[in-house]
Amino acid sequence: MRPDPRILNGMSVDVEDWFQVGAFENVISRDDWDHLDRRVERNTDAVLDLFAQAGIAATFFTLGWVADRHPALIRRIAAAGHEVASHGWDHRRVFTLSPGEFVVDLRRAREALEQASGQAVTGYRAPSFSIDARTPWAHPILAEEGYAYSSSVAPLAHDHYGWRDAPRFGFRPLNDSALTEVPVTVAEWRGRRIATGGGFFRLLPAKLTDIAVGQSNRAGQPAMFYFHPWEIDPTQPRVADAPLRSKLRHYSRLGAMRGKLAGLLRRHHWGRVDRAIGL
Repeated sequence: MRPDPRILNGMSVDVEDWFQVGAFENVISRDDWDHLDRRVERNTDAVLDLFAQAGIAATFFTLGWVADRHPALIRRIAAAGHEVASHGWDHRRVFTLSPGEFVVDLRRAREALEQASGQAVTGYRAPSFSIDARTPWAHPILAEEGYAYSSSVAPLAHDHYGWRDAPRFGFRPLNDSALTEVPVTVAEWRGRRIATGGGFFRLLPAKLTDIAVGQSNRAGQPAMFYFHPWEIDPTQPRVADAPLRSKLRHYSRLGAMRGKLAGLLRRHHWGRVDRAIGL
């Protein structure tokens, strides 16, 4: 498959460590994070190498917690020409916060990211795609805080996240703001929407993601792909007391991820999210 040079698709990385994921949020306390084996720096450096080999720039939606502890990593991301964007402070889902707590979370993360990167942070992705029908106040707050875009919606039904009735492609959630919401890309098949990024990319045939990208591009829209640095780290620690479903989702096919990503980068035209949506 030859990349379509007419449309630049958004390549994004959710920069968080293996112990910060939603799948383990009920078995690993945030109070213990500083005492665990941090692997986010080495794994993100490996992602940077992968992008350098492919000759693409991407967007790194990064936790403020990570930027605070690994500022040199954030500087390397920015120096390589990538966009640094916000993933919130410590991966608390938006629908678990009050509007006031959301503002505090946004500001704390942005301060750490901008201080470390030297870039203005104008993009945001909610942890676990947790902007949905339960958070009608989230987009107005993002606009008030000066964000140009969000990529915080998964437009499908899923037991872990999702906003079934959200538009499939980029939309303006507010009438009086230029804020753009860019949902993650899903494939549409027989009236159903199927997730394609992150763990779904690891577990399902890569062809499904190619189909989703093609569907987006034929509609004149950029695709939005995402993954995590820990997904290319098959030797990461195992969380023995996590639920079986969480372990299956988190650990399955980690060893295959790097090769699948390399192929995906070759088959489509990828770039930073801000540039893909014309900012």
